[in-house]
Amino acid sequence: MRFWTPEEFTLFIREVADKPASYYGFYTLFCTGIRLGELLALTPADFDFVNRTLRINKSYQRINGRDVITSPKTKKSIRTIPLPKFYCDKMQQYISGIYGLNYDDRIFSYTKHFYEHEIRRGLKKSGVKRIRIHDLRHSHASLLISRLGASPQLVADRLGHENIQTTLNIYSHLYDDQPRKLADSLGKIVESTDGK
Repeated sequence: MRFWTPEEFTLFIREVADKPASYYGFYTLFCTGIRLGELLALTPADFDFVNRTLRINKSYQRINGRDVITSPKTKKSIRTIPLPKFYCDKMQQYISGIYGLNYDDRIFSYTKHFYEHEIRRGLKKSGVKRIRIHDLRHSHASLLISRLGASPQLVADRLGHENIQTTLNIYSHLYDDQPRKLADSLGKIVESTDGK
C-alpha cells in the first residue's frame, strides 16, 4: 500500500490546479477518502454545506460506452461524511461556478480515464512518488490514523467499510505507534498541570 503525506499531496495538487475538475476532484478524494466511482457520481444534492456533510449513496461506472449510476459497493458504503469548513467553502465556490449545473447533475462529469491521465500528469510535474488513484483513499486513512489518532471504528465508518475488521486488516500497521503517541500526549497534559 502506498500513500502520500499531506506535504506530498500539496506538491501534487499545485501541479493540477490549472484544471479545476482535476484540482477539486483530487482534493475531494484526499479530504474525504471516497472511492473514484463515488466521486464521479456526486451531485450538488449530495452536499449539505450548512451541516458540512457529504452523503455517499451512489457510484458511477462507464459500461459499454454508457454512463451508469449504481448503488455503492456495500451497504456500509452508504454513509454521511463530516467535512472540514475550508473544504466546504472550496466546493461551494467550485459548484456555483459550473455553468448550467442542476441539483441532480454530476459535478465531476468525467471518466476514470480522465483522472488516470491527470494523476500521471501531476506526478510527472510534481516529482512526488507514484501512487494509484485508489491510494488517495489510503492517504486519507493514513492521515486520519497517524496524524489525528482516529480510532479504527471512526476510520471504518468514514471509508464505508463493511466491518471494522476490514479496516484493521488494511491499516493495522499504522496503529503500531499509537501507544507511544498516547503516552507522549498524556505526558504533555499531565506535565502542564504540575505546579512546580
